[in-house]
Amino acid sequence: MAALAECAASFKAWLALERGLAPKTLEAYGRDIRFFLEFLAARGRVDSRALARTDVVAWLEALRAARKRPTTRARAFVALREFLHHLKAEGFAARDLSEGLDAPRKNLVLPRVLDEGVAGRLMASVAGDDPRDLRDRAMLELLYGCGLRVSELCGLELRDFLADADVVRCRGKGSRERIVPMGGACGRALRRYLESARASFAKGNADERHLFVTRLGRAFTRMGVFKMLRERAGAAGLDPSAVSPHVLRHCFATHMLQHGADIRAIQEMLGHASISTTQVYTHVDRARLGEVHRLHHPRAE
Repeated sequence: MAALAECAASFKAWLALERGLAPKTLEAYGRDIRFFLEFLAARGRVDSRALARTDVVAWLEALRAARKRPTTRARAFVALREFLHHLKAEGFAARDLSEGLDAPRKNLVLPRVLDEGVAGRLMASVAGDDPRDLRDRAMLELLYGCGLRVSELCGLELRDFLADADVVRCRGKGSRERIVPMGGACGRALRRYLESARASFAKGNADERHLFVTRLGRAFTRMGVFKMLRERAGAAGLDPSAVSPHVLRHCFATHMLQHGADIRAIQEMLGHASISTTQVYTHVDRARLGEVHRLHHPRAE
């Protein structure tokens, strides 16, 4: 028999060392299991061998009764399932109490995307030749042209731009590395920034290896990218609240699909571990096709 707190510490170490989960995912899993243990403590369960299937079902029902969002409940279920697997695998429990449990159904939430023309207008609005314009245009082109996550953009280093092959190398969730091809507009914007602008931000600091640098000569933070994008969206006449790095990532995938790109290729470029994550964009495309049908088919009414 082992204390559940000890089991939770073992589980967290396993997630970090064996699974190599990203820090944000690790934090979310840890938070879900902490809430689960607090729920168990209120029921008088503090040891792993005392844990029963009824406790597991009761916690999942408590999440539903509390009207937690479907995505929150689905993530909590995954964390719980992994935790219960771990208890059995490490000998903390005699059996895996998650066997046979059905995951909560997630409501399909379609990603917010910009119309292709609106996305192009945002890019075209940053057209100046001063260093800040060149830098921001290159950042926007990478977010939209390569579908990068904001953390991936912030983490890019000079060595990650492989100019000869017109590709960029980035590190995604779980420190997984991938290579993403760049289109012509993206490559041109990045070259202009490197040739004519980056040095003015780096201020002669040869030790600063990040690709994108602020006016203080430091690497961008996530909030810095959000702030830049909100300012640029407002200047382009767009609603700043409707534009974010992740919206541009969604635009990348949706517009690629609309132009005939293979879903598997999009999965690789986005760095999704599962094709099911990428398939949400097929629903976005179907929604667009439905609108076209309603507008133009003579028997649509």
